[in-house]
Amino acid sequence: MRERNAAAVAVLVMSLVLAACGGDDPNTGAAEPDNPLPGSGAAPATQQPAAATPQVDAASLPEGVTAEMVAQGRQIFVAPPGTCYTCHGPDATGTPLAPDLTDDEWINISGEYEEIVELVHTGVPTPVSHPAPMPPMGGASLTDEQVNAVAAYVYSLSHS
Repeated sequence: MRERNAAAVAVLVMSLVLAACGGDDPNTGAAEPDNPLPGSGAAPATQQPAAATPQVDAASLPEGVTAEMVAQGRQIFVAPPGTCYTCHGPDATGTPLAPDLTDDEWINISGEYEEIVELVHTGVPTPVSHPAPMPPMGGASLTDEQVNAVAAYVYSLSHS
């Protein structure tokens, strides 16, 4: 009985996560968000939560990562097309659904930039300590450039 209840809770949580983290998916018919892409010059329709703004020391960033990528990644973290804050929290300090990204404790990887890029691309199908899997790109439709930017932002949160 207890296993059945746990399975029901897991299905419910996964449904909520997928609904919260989803983007404009032509296969599901989900509507495109009202908010424009970051950097498009248009004002967002709603105010998005503010994520932590790390102090970026360019010398501490991995080769090929720039402060501009970190800033772009922050915007994607808190606004469509990305909705990372939904599970990781508006300040990236974690929620019951997903881990804190601001500390130096990594659960599924060692925290290297390339690993973060790969994790964002592939998701976390079997999380070690959270109740629901992370779908690839958090369920959003992101370009490789956007994935790299989000990974740069996440890297900067714990490597400042």
